[in-house]
Formats: sequence, C-alpha cells, structure tokens
Amino acid sequence: MPMHRTAERILRCIREALPKSWRTCLWLLKIILPISLLVRILQYSGLLAQVSPLLEPALSLIGLPGETAIVVITSIFCPLYAPVAIIPSLGLDLRQATILSLLCLVAHNLIVESTVQKRTGSGFWEMTLLRIGMAFLIAFVLHLVMPRSGWSDMAQASPLAADSSLWQLLSVWLISSLRVTLTIVVIVTGLMILHFLLREFPLMTALARLLSPLMQALGLPRSTAFLWMVGNLVGLAYGGAIMIEEARQGKLSRADANLLNYHLAVSHSLLEDTLIFVAIGIPALWIIPTRLLFAAATVWIRRALPNK
Repeated sequence: MPMHRTAERILRCIREALPKSWRTCLWLLKIILPISLLVRILQYSGLLAQVSPLLEPALSLIGLPGETAIVVITSIFCPLYAPVAIIPSLGLDLRQATILSLLCLVAHNLIVESTVQKRTGSGFWEMTLLRIGMAFLIAFVLHLVMPRSGWSDMAQASPLAADSSLWQLLSVWLISSLRVTLTIVVIVTGLMILHFLLREFPLMTALARLLSPLMQALGLPRSTAFLWMVGNLVGLAYGGAIMIEEARQGKLSRADANLLNYHLAVSHSLLEDTLIFVAIGIPALWIIPTRLLFAAATVWIRRALPNK
C-alpha cells in the first residue's frame, strides 16, 4: 500500500537521522557549555571590564562610546542573547544601538560558529577574522551613511545586577545551560530529520530550482540552496549540523561549502537574530538588507580572488 510504504520511508529517515543528530548535539555542547561558563567567570572576576578600554579607539571610529566595548567583547564569545540583554541599559540613541547591533549580529559566538565552519570546509581563523573585520566594516559604513539627527533614545532597561556570589553565578549558568541544551537537541534533531526527508522524497532538487535566481544573485552555487535556507533560518550553530553531514557524505564540495561559509559569516539566522533585536527596538529594515547586501558582496569578492 502506498501509505504504508510512505510511513516506512519516513520512519527510516528518522532512524537514520537520530544517531547523527545526537553526535552533533554532543559535539556542540562540549564546545558551548565550557565557553559560556568561562565567560561568566571572567565577568564575575571583573577581567572583561578591564579589557574593555582597549577597544575604545576603534569604537570611536564607528560612532560608539567606550562603554559599548563590554558588549562587543561579550558578543564575540557568547550567543546574541548576552549583548541583547546589555544594550538597552547603556543609554544609547537608536542610531548608536543600530550600529552596535549590526556589529554584534556579524561577530558573535565566534569560537563555536567558526568551529562549525571549520568542520564544513573553511579555516577557523579565516572565518573568525573575516567576521570581526566585516563587523567593523559594516559598522563603519553605517556610521557614514546613517542620518546623524532625528534618532530617539532607546527605552532604558534596568542595568544588570552583578552576581552577589559565585554560587549565584553558577546557578544562573546551570539554568541557562539546561535551556540551551534543550534548544540544541530539539532544533538539531528536527533539522536532521527534515534533511533526510527532503532527500528521500526528493524535494531538494525542487527547492534548489525555486531558490536558484536568489542563489545566482548572491553569487552562490545552486547546490547550496537548502543549506542557505537552513543557515538563514536557524543559524550556524544549529544549521551547521546539516552542513557537516552534507560535507561528510561528499554531497557538498569543499569549494561550494567555503563560498556558502563566506555568505553565512555575514548573514545567518535572519529570522531569530533579527527578531531578538527588533524586540529591543532596532529597526528590521536596517538589519536584513544590510546583512544580505554585505554577504553578497563578500561572496562576489571571494569569487574574484584566486583560489588558494
């Protein structure tokens, strides 16, 4: 019976996807959890606050006050929820907050996400330096082109209270880690199952054909259409599981994966990342077109360079 046969194929996809998703989840958690604990300990010790003044000269070039350095440093090592929690308490106007938000959107969680990109065909330091460089370039360009007047102040949030004890810090870290763990398991498992289903039925060819004009405009191969969609919906840390699997099976060439990584270095997780910044008042129309435009330019420039 056709329905019986379809159910068997779906169950087979789930059985094949689960072991791969669990392995990827464990690999991600072994990176994410120690780094998040280390950053919280550095914040508690006051070392991050001591490093912040080193960034003040660079921040002045992009129209940001020195106190935003703590946001930049936190962003580089942490997911975006950490800088989003700090930005409303800094007393910035909406123009400054938008520039700072774009900087964080490009350069965040770099150890985890550059490690994912390394597993899919790009160099760790290549991606890390690219993202930091593009973050400051985008912020600098925005500082030049955004109107200087007519911006309202952001609504003030209460400054984050410092942890009064190491035990409180560890408790907060444990609760947030449990939330992150559950999120990773649910998203990575769901994506892996979806990936196997699209390949089984098969829908990837139709998806690639549908997105082909967009891929061409962005300078990306048609073979990256599904992975581009995954990366821009859920991001590198979660979507990287699918990219790793494609690269492992040889279904995505190293050259194509590298080009896609150049795009995703600048523009990824356009859905979730945009929404969390819109929630604190940042205009989406400054976020999405800016990231896509600079991501496309990055890919086209990379294509014009001689291959290594």
